[in-house]
Amino acid sequence: MLLPSEILDGLATEVFGRKEIIHFRETDSTNARARKLADRGAPEGTLVVAERQTQGRGRKGRAWFSPSGAGIYASLILRPSMPANETTRITFLTAVAAAETLLHQTELDVRIKWPNDLLVNGKKIAGILTEVNTEKGALDYAVVGLGMNVNTPGFPDDLREKATSVLIETGKRFPRTGILREYLKRQEENLRRLQTSGFEPILRRWKELADTIGRRIRVEMTDQTYVGWAEDIDPEGVLILKDREGTSHRIVSGDVILL
Repeated sequence: MLLPSEILDGLATEVFGRKEIIHFRETDSTNARARKLADRGAPEGTLVVAERQTQGRGRKGRAWFSPSGAGIYASLILRPSMPANETTRITFLTAVAAAETLLHQTELDVRIKWPNDLLVNGKKIAGILTEVNTEKGALDYAVVGLGMNVNTPGFPDDLREKATSVLIETGKRFPRTGILREYLKRQEENLRRLQTSGFEPILRRWKELADTIGRRIRVEMTDQTYVGWAEDIDPEGVLILKDREGTSHRIVSGDVILL
């Protein structure tokens, strides 16, 4: 189990996971629990973990399959000094931290799909949900949720062709606490790098791990759909798509389907 004592044993961070770790055998959503704690003033580095989520969420309120004891369902409270219009950078640095964690721990060929999915062999193995609270144009706090399929043996019919796990891809079970400790260490390092060296090193590493740039894609937005080629990610984390007429579009938010 992802017990606080197990997580702390060998944890190589200065802040993340050091303030408080709240463990649930079952909860609705770790992000929902973390947001309530952040609203009450919980410090940066507070971590919420669960063995099972009954209402685990991805982007746009989509359900996240969260069977008991199989995955990592963890939410971290961050309070960096940051303008509100730069908060998307948190998702990018989290994706890099999670991808590098899996590369280091499992040696799987993990790729990042813009903006917040981790894929192995074209199937989702992890997702990130960043929720922020801002005041007067500045970030008050961010809650970064990570859902990672570690020892999940299988998925419901509607997810079987879309999702995978470390167990399915390697045939081996991995200690979830070790993966979580590695993720916390890399997440803390990346946030420190962002604050000292800016976004460019994070974005450069993101592009090295990306599975989106150069690909033909479809982007589905609330009121519009674009089809074309993913040209680049700009310094603000915006996706640049060139359609078949050669027109470039800046995509701030949307669902990317690799074609």
